[in-house]
Amino acid sequence: MSDNTNIHEQIEEERQAAREACSVNGVHSPECAAAWDALEELQAEASHQKEGHPEKNSFERYCDDNPDAAECRLYDD
Repeated sequence: MSDNTNIHEQIEEERQAAREACSVNGVHSPECAAAWDALEELQAEASHQKEGHPEKNSFERYCDDNPDAAECRLYDD
């Protein structure tokens, strides 16, 4: 989970850097475009990481905590 938190912190830092680059250099500057591209790449990486390790939904977490609950039992056919 710390990797997920870390990448979200990096995204926020990149977003702030992109806003600053655009403010200083202008919204049509190459620096502004490059900063937003870097942010977009980081967001794509975060999305890719999430796909590789999908988080459990609330029912799955419930069953992890309560494996003997009737609704969590698995039956072999």
